[in-house]
Amino acid sequence: MIRIAIVGTGGMGTVHYHNYAHIPGCQVAALVGITEQSRQSAAEWGLPLYPDIASMARAQSVDVVDVCTPTFMHKEHVTQALSLGLHAITEKPVALRAQDAREMFDLAERQGKLLLVAQVLQFTKEIEILRGLVRGGEYGKPLDAHFERLAAAPRWSQNGWLFDREKSGLLPFDLHIHDLDIIVSLFGRPERVSFTSCGGADKAYKEHYRFLYGYPTLNVSAEAAWFNADFPFTARWRVYFEQAVLVNEAGSLTAYAFDHPPRVFDTADEIQIPTGINLPPTGMFYRELSHFVDCIRRGEPSERVGREQIMTVIELLEEMSAAE
Repeated sequence: MIRIAIVGTGGMGTVHYHNYAHIPGCQVAALVGITEQSRQSAAEWGLPLYPDIASMARAQSVDVVDVCTPTFMHKEHVTQALSLGLHAITEKPVALRAQDAREMFDLAERQGKLLLVAQVLQFTKEIEILRGLVRGGEYGKPLDAHFERLAAAPRWSQNGWLFDREKSGLLPFDLHIHDLDIIVSLFGRPERVSFTSCGGADKAYKEHYRFLYGYPTLNVSAEAAWFNADFPFTARWRVYFEQAVLVNEAGSLTAYAFDHPPRVFDTADEIQIPTGINLPPTGMFYRELSHFVDCIRRGEPSERVGREQIMTVIELLEEMSAAE
């Protein structure tokens, strides 16, 4: 039995707790937090609550610490867990600076432990199908791709930390990182990177970005936004292959080709688990955390979200942040 301590019981901590309950061979044994929300979650879930990772580790026998705290706390909490000889799972982004991420991975290697980064889109059915088509070549080579991830500004952010560059990395690290992780995992490090951004004069951050990633025979563009408007969350992408266009939009994945009817792929989750937050039941977190539990059980790093991929994404985001 793999025993888990969750650090942070906000939205993602709640999602992870509810999903672990459905994964065989693992158990959430403790929570770490100091907020009223953490106290309420501990009481509701019937779990012991500790103010820090060190005191939790002294009192509980756990194998892994799952870090679901705000981005600027990730390095501190992951480092504490690894230093105590525990595996670490952390929400994205692993860090806001490549040097910090590198130090975290290096520490995990020295300790003989795993650092697993929760880039959950890698575990959606849509991306699994796209990955298979890119690698298998059924529709030929990809020629062009476009990704969109658009939302209203996250005014719900507690204490406004998401709007602080030093704490969240702002929109590129919080939102665009999902699509960039997919882009890098499918096509590797781009040869050319450029972007534009805009924002209101009264804002201390950029509200909208357009990114362009150049490859030898492929162009990839992306768009990300925190609109100053009540705009519905929108995530979609399109990949143009030599022999078809694959479109992921509004919960449907369809390939369009000449001389064939549109091919609608089955992307329904076999298991749909309530998240416990304002997010519909889904299977992507179940598959993600099941994969991580299996990695820990086998003592092998993830082939889906490995160090090189994660480091490339953080390096690219840091370079673009420095260029602004």
